[in-house]
Amino acid sequence: MPDYPVAGEKPEILFVCVHNAGRSQMAAAFLAHHGGDGVVVRSAGTAPGDAVNPAVVEVMNEVGLDLYRLGAHPKALEEAAVEASDIVITMGCGDECPFFPGTTYLDWPLDDPAGQGPDSVRPIRDEIEQLVLGLLGDLDVPVASSE
Repeated sequence: MPDYPVAGEKPEILFVCVHNAGRSQMAAAFLAHHGGDGVVVRSAGTAPGDAVNPAVVEVMNEVGLDLYRLGAHPKALEEAAVEASDIVITMGCGDECPFFPGTTYLDWPLDDPAGQGPDSVRPIRDEIEQLVLGLLGDLDVPVASSE
């Protein structure tokens, strides 16, 4: 099990993908859902889109996570968000993220759901949920919900 340094009481995690409209939104929603009050969750994009991918919204609704109700919207990556995070997880933009010593950087090589329909996005969603659950285990953060 990796030993991730955590600066504060609870781990602060930032998910970054290019448009912040798909993968990082799903990961942030799953981490907030499963990690509850045990984590601080952020997401951002290096070139944020105009809206969250509709297919992503649809497949997340299927598992009871309404991204719109959760306030999901594409946000630009800012240095302050990276600096405040203990772990930055990239999903297709690794070299575009600012580097800060003491921050752990991980890359989750996931397919991009952009332009894909729900049938293609579901396996990406499911893989992201498993990665998030694994991360919580690595961080010794209890799973708040298994629904």
